Amino acid sequence: MPARTHDDHSDHAGPRPPRDVLVVGAGLAATQTVAALRERGYDGRVVVLGAEGIAPYDRPPLSKHLLDRPRPTWLADELGADLLSLADEVRLGTPARGLSLSGARPGVLTDDGVLSADALVVASGAHAVRPPGWEAALTLHTAADAERLRAALVPGARLVVIGAGWIGAEVAGVAAAAGVDVVVVEANGAPLVAALGPTVGELTVPWYATAGVRLLTGEHVVEVGTNGVSLADGKLVAADVVLAAVGARPTTDWLAGALPREQDGSLRVDEHHRVLGAPGSVRAVGDVALRRSPRHGWVPGGHWDGALRGPAALVADLLGTPADAVTDVAPYVFSTQLGHELTLFGAPHPDDEVVLRGDPAGGEGWGALWFRRGSADVGAILTVDRPRDVGAARKLFTAPGLPRLDRTLAVDPGRPLREASV
Repeated sequence: MPARTHDDHSDHAGPRPPRDVLVVGAGLAATQTVAALRERGYDGRVVVLGAEGIAPYDRPPLSKHLLDRPRPTWLADELGADLLSLADEVRLGTPARGLSLSGARPGVLTDDGVLSADALVVASGAHAVRPPGWEAALTLHTAADAERLRAALVPGARLVVIGAGWIGAEVAGVAAAAGVDVVVVEANGAPLVAALGPTVGELTVPWYATAGVRLLTGEHVVEVGTNGVSLADGKLVAADVVLAAVGARPTTDWLAGALPREQDGSLRVDEHHRVLGAPGSVRAVGDVALRRSPRHGWVPGGHWDGALRGPAALVADLLGTPADAVTDVAPYVFSTQLGHELTLFGAPHPDDEVVLRGDPAGGEGWGALWFRRGSADVGAILTVDRPRDVGAARKLFTAPGLPRLDRTLAVDPGRPLREASV
C-alpha cells in the first residue's frame, strides 16, 4: 500500500478508517478514546503513551477524597474500561517530546525514538500551575502530588492554600475536617470568582468560617518560602505546608511549533475534535482541547464530562460515522467543598444577569442561573445542595441551543426546574 500524504487522510470521515492510531496521554480522555474505538469494532493497532508511569486513574477524588482514599481510583474499576487490555501497546512511562508533521504520517518523538500512525489523538491532559519562585509550594494534579500532600497534612499542621477555586476549596475543607489549621489566601475579592463571578462567589464566603478555615480575600502572595507565604502588604502567613491551587494549563509544550496553540497552550478544535489548522489525522480531546460548541461558543478543557464523553464524538468522526455520536457536550463541574455539594452546567459569561433560585442563607439548598442579558436564554445553572435540580439542569443543556426559562418560575425553589422551560 502506498504511503499516505496529509491530503490522502485529512478526512477520516470517508470510508477508509486509519490503519493505526497513536494516543498521547493515559488519563480519562485517552482511556475513553481507546474504549470508543474498540466499542465501534475498530481492529487496527492502537498505541498509547503515558507520562506518569501508572495505570489510568480518576483525578477528582485526589482533592475531594484526599485523606480518606490513599490509593488512586483506577479507571478500570470506575468505568469498566481497562486501557491496558484494550490497546495493543501501552507505554505508561514514555512521555511525548515532540511532534513532526513533515512525513506522510504524524510522528511523535519519544526518548525511545519516533512513533508514527495514520491518526494521532492528543490527550496529554493538563498540569498544575506553579509560578516562578514558588518552588517551596506543593501542587495537586497527579496521584504523586496527592501522596506528597497527604503525608504532610497531619493533625495540627499549618496549611496555607493559595487560591480559593475548586481545588483550593476542596482541599481546605477536607484538611480542616482532619484537624489541620488551614488558611486560604485568595487574590480576588471572593472565592470562585473566575468560575462563578463575584456575585455568586461572595455567597460561599461564610462556608469557610463554618468549616473552621480562615479566608483572606483580596490578598496577593509575593513570596513562598519554607516557613509560609509573604503577602503584598508585608504580612507573613506562617505555614508548615503551602499548596499552590491557582489553576492548571494544558500540557502541550511538547507540541511547540508543530500545531497552532492558544496563549494558554490549548488546541482549538471543531465539534469532532479535529485540530484546526492541522491535518485531519490529528485530533485533540480532554484538557488540551478548546472545543467549538454550537451552544456555548468556545469551551475550554478541564471539564470531566468533556473527557468522559468527548471521545465518542471524536472516534465516530474518525471512523466515518460522525452522526452516530452527540458532539456538543455541555461544560460540567461538580465539587464537594466545605460541607456543600455543587454542580455547574454550562458556561457563565461576565455580562450575564445572575438570578438566584432559593435562599442561600435558608439552609435548604439554593441555585443560580446566568441569563443572557435581556433574554430568556440561560448560559449556566449552578445547584448548591439541591440534588433534585441536578438531573433537570443536565437535561436542559442537551438541546441544540441554550435553554430558555421563565425567570419568575425559575427562581421559585418550590417548583421543579423543568416547569420553568419556555
